[in-house]
Amino acid sequence: TASTPRDYVEVVEVKGREYLSYPAIRPDVAILRATTADEHGNLTYEHEGSPLGALDQAYAAHNNGGLVIAQVKRLVKAGTIPPQRVQVPGILVDAVVLAPDQMQTTQTLYDPALSGEVFGPDDHIEPLEFGLEKVIARRAAMELEPGWVVNLGFGISAGVPRVLREDGHGESVTWVIEQGAVGGFPLTGFAFGCALNPDAIMQSVDQFTLLQGGGIDAAMLSFLEIDEGGNVNVSYLPSRLHVTAGVGGFADIVNGAPRLVFAGYFMAGKRDILITDGGLDIRVDGTVSKLTKNVARVTFSGRQALAQGKSVVYITERAVLELRPEGLVVVEIAPGVDLERDVLAKADFPLLVSDQLKLMDAALFFPGAQAGPASGGGTP
Repeated sequence: TASTPRDYVEVVEVKGREYLSYPAIRPDVAILRATTADEHGNLTYEHEGSPLGALDQAYAAHNNGGLVIAQVKRLVKAGTIPPQRVQVPGILVDAVVLAPDQMQTTQTLYDPALSGEVFGPDDHIEPLEFGLEKVIARRAAMELEPGWVVNLGFGISAGVPRVLREDGHGESVTWVIEQGAVGGFPLTGFAFGCALNPDAIMQSVDQFTLLQGGGIDAAMLSFLEIDEGGNVNVSYLPSRLHVTAGVGGFADIVNGAPRLVFAGYFMAGKRDILITDGGLDIRVDGTVSKLTKNVARVTFSGRQALAQGKSVVYITERAVLELRPEGLVVVEIAPGVDLERDVLAKADFPLLVSDQLKLMDAALFFPGAQAGPASGGGTP
């Protein structure tokens, strides 16, 4: 808050506790995208992967005297849209722009299986390329239990649904994405936020009611940095003076989820790490440790997580760590990895080592092995 103008955030005290207060923004213009508009400006979203927060945006601009502009694929006669299909009423819309060839989402052509209109084939989904990211995703998948409802973030963790599908466990958990999809197969790349063949598509604000309230079993997320308090930085790369797309719903998700699985590389920078038969051969390591004394920005608080009794695990290609009251504890290392040289010496702060230190399952490091939810790995 020291560098943020008080017009945008301030510290307030409620019942003896400090909170960040964000005053409501009063937008002058809201630009929406929908599928269909009628002559009265009523909007429907039948071809969209999610309505996101379109209704709330329209309310915010309209109620504060602002302008609401909607881009749509087609215009139809007034009275031809069933009222229950209207997601943004025309009383909120000031202008409609026709764009018949608009994308379904960023650089993504229209696919009715993303908007829940049909149940499409998934045989075009390519397997995740075998490499370190697949090893991490496989190990992360082993933290899940069949039947769980799980939130999915971007980064390496986004590969977990693909790994589960390859190994025959694609429907063992139900994915919920903050943009609105419930169930189905979460997509990556420019289509991230959409799901193939979802069970339901909710407004994003309603999805956050589930996430903020802790109505899920776990969240699978990624990290840029971890510090000795278990804090995670997910949005700022200090070495590049670069901010990513932002925190987004990350803060809401980590505060609500009872179990958190963070996935990422142990080191950053150029490296030469080979996957041998059943383990790793670290020939040239990265130059920057992602386990730093203090993260550049705290987007997840380890102290708060411990106070809330959360289960927190950090999974990398060479080690698995757990957040405990005494600190970060190494509970597994990859076969072929030297604990002192490749793990303890590469962190910028002292790591604790479990009395029951284990080797990561060797099956994770074979191309054809299987490792599903709570499976304990597979056999090559």
